[in-house]
Amino acid sequence: MGEGKKKVRRKASRREKKDWVAGYVFIAPVTIGLLIFYVFPFIQNFWFSFNDVNKFNMATFCGISNYQRLFQEPDLMLAMKNTLLYAVVTVPIGLALSLLVASLLNSKIKGTSFYRTIYFLPSVTMSVAVALVWKLIFHGDFGILNTVLGIFGIEGQSWLTNPHTALFCVMIVAIWGSVGYNMIILLAGMQGISRSYYEAAAIDGAGPVKQFFKITIPLLSPTIFFVMITGLIGAFQVFDSIYMMVDPVTNPAFNKVKTMNVLFYQNAFMYGEKGYAAAISIFMFAVIMIITVIQLVGQKKWVNYD
Repeated sequence: MGEGKKKVRRKASRREKKDWVAGYVFIAPVTIGLLIFYVFPFIQNFWFSFNDVNKFNMATFCGISNYQRLFQEPDLMLAMKNTLLYAVVTVPIGLALSLLVASLLNSKIKGTSFYRTIYFLPSVTMSVAVALVWKLIFHGDFGILNTVLGIFGIEGQSWLTNPHTALFCVMIVAIWGSVGYNMIILLAGMQGISRSYYEAAAIDGAGPVKQFFKITIPLLSPTIFFVMITGLIGAFQVFDSIYMMVDPVTNPAFNKVKTMNVLFYQNAFMYGEKGYAAAISIFMFAVIMIITVIQLVGQKKWVNYD
């Protein structure tokens, strides 16, 4: 048998080399930004989780003691419970409302552009400003909510200082703020569905409800999956709305509504225990990764990419 001919590699032309250089130049800012602001901080944070780090970032190696302390943390179960409760409540309800609003705006009604803008406004408003406005609404003494309830003879209460209601008030704000953004994404997915499916279903006698569940939902499942997975990741990272609405110093309900990110903030910036805080963040990263992998595996059974 004769030896196979070796494949001759063609030398790149001068124009191709210029195209390569141009491509690297275009992606360089994003790549450098990712390395500086994401990759390097993550590696440093991972290293800090095995160290005792003081306020001047001086690290002393301590092995896995930070992780041992984390699993003995009295507030760990409370923070995990609040984080899971927040995610389980806000993501499904927010997704359902976003789907409903997107369906209504996808129909032929007057003023569609106006309604889209109104619903999307919370998404482009600063989260701090939103939290402060809702804090005034839920205020126990002069809040709008208690004023409205008083008109109907219902006694108001201190919503944000009550440990049983404070977290649910934050959830309401989160759902209100997420509907507009998710609605835009779902609406774009709906408008990509061919009208021929609905016309054929209408000829066969399918009504709007049946069309929604038999056509819209299956063909929109990739978009729904994207909204769900990003929503869950965002829910596990909740911090700013809790910190702004439930004062960490004067509000007695703060220690009852803390989430994992709040626990991280307390140890990193209030107590100065950056090594222990890094272990908390790595633990949360692992939890989010596991949930994301489960979702990616499970989506093969219900997400339709055809």
